[in-house]
Amino acid sequence: MPLVVLDTNVLVAAVRSRRGASFQVLSRVGTRDVEIVVSVPLVLEYEDALLRQIGSSNLTPADVQDLVDYLCGVARQQDIFYLWRPLLRDPNDDMVAEVAVAAGCEAIVTHNRRDFAGVERFNLSIWSPAEFLKQIGVRK
Repeated sequence: MPLVVLDTNVLVAAVRSRRGASFQVLSRVGTRDVEIVVSVPLVLEYEDALLRQIGSSNLTPADVQDLVDYLCGVARQQDIFYLWRPLLRDPNDDMVAEVAVAAGCEAIVTHNRRDFAGVERFNLSIWSPAEFLKQIGVRK
């Protein structure tokens, strides 16, 4: 099972639609198929982004809190001792990359591959949710 960091856009896509690959990835978090890593700043970003989705999803603030609590409970928590910034164009993407580098992840799972151009130098792959599902043998 590859160790990965989920970009915030994967969580947002998962709560907006139960039909896509993002929802399938999120549904497998906490199983032996998917091991994710988070940091405190990344969890705060997850929470903020998910709370902004309340109007366009069926989530309530309590649902968001439950989801974030669940992710914190099943994820590997990673402290960040060294900031690699600036690495990417967006500071929020830098935060995702920092967690992945510090934890020795295999990949970042995202819908925005271009946002992470350059992380290959840290031996990180960039996978879409569908590509990740293929990696773990869920899709062909």
